[in-house]
Amino acid sequence: MRFLKIDPFLLGLLTSVLLATVVPCHGAAVPVFHWLSVGLIALMFFLQGARLSRKAVLDGVVAWKLHLLILACTFVLFPLLGLAAHALFPGLLQPDIWMGVLFLCCLPSTVQSSIAFTSIGGGNVPAAVCAATASNVFGIFITPVLVGLVLSQHGQATGNPLDIVYQLLLPFILGQVLQPWLGAWAHRNKKILSFSDRGSVLVVVYAAFSDAVMQGLWHRLPLAELGLIAVVDSALLFAVLGLTIFGGRLIGLPLKDEIAVVFCGSKKTLASGVPMANVLFPPASVGVIVLPLMLYHQIQLFVCAVLARRFARLSAAQGDVPAMPARKAG
Repeated sequence: MRFLKIDPFLLGLLTSVLLATVVPCHGAAVPVFHWLSVGLIALMFFLQGARLSRKAVLDGVVAWKLHLLILACTFVLFPLLGLAAHALFPGLLQPDIWMGVLFLCCLPSTVQSSIAFTSIGGGNVPAAVCAATASNVFGIFITPVLVGLVLSQHGQATGNPLDIVYQLLLPFILGQVLQPWLGAWAHRNKKILSFSDRGSVLVVVYAAFSDAVMQGLWHRLPLAELGLIAVVDSALLFAVLGLTIFGGRLIGLPLKDEIAVVFCGSKKTLASGVPMANVLFPPASVGVIVLPLMLYHQIQLFVCAVLARRFARLSAAQGDVPAMPARKAG
């Protein structure tokens, strides 16, 4: 399965970080990359609004309890677990890294991998489409509020609230208003637009890490810290996976719905998370803050790929989906 491999997008991100480390943006190029990042973020959220099908929002709405459960995992359970981890082990990670972990906990779910893993596991795909879409839409409004609440508890401040409106909300709303005219074009060119989205994120990552490198990022972040970040990310992921599986069975969810809750409720978006961090945090902090998210992205793909295959076998055993044939050697 391709999800078991290193995600090409993650390789692009690592390349951007390496480039920023070797040839960081500085001097007269800094304002150029700043405004380029601002423009690309606004364009990205405009295109998200233009691509969002009204039908996708309406599909599966009948399962509103399932969607509320997934949203509660994304925007309630995750932040509570992050705050609890920080309260129990405040000295485990550097303050900026902890802010990155808490920021990760406030982000919406992914769309593509949530739906893909739900499908592989034999889950409720229409509900996953609706829930993942709703998570991303609500996340544009909810994530900045959650981040503000979390940071206020730690004496930190977010960026200018008007930046959130100008760079995230207004472009998204404008794209959604124009969706009846642009939606078909966006659907026909979704692969090209996907490259555009990811390219935008790579530029933002390069600019953010350039600033962090100029501030001495790699001098104050030992290699062991990266290992600790991976441990904390993995603990968060396994805690959410365990709680969603146990909770789904406790309330008697059908297996198909349980699978949708597990995969939609445990994901965190990297593609939207990096641009949001660029808007919400000071430029010098963004590079450090997105590190936990970048590591979580790959960990969630690997773990959920294994779990999806296990769910697929369970679904086949219950007669929900046909068993997947074994691949021939050679």
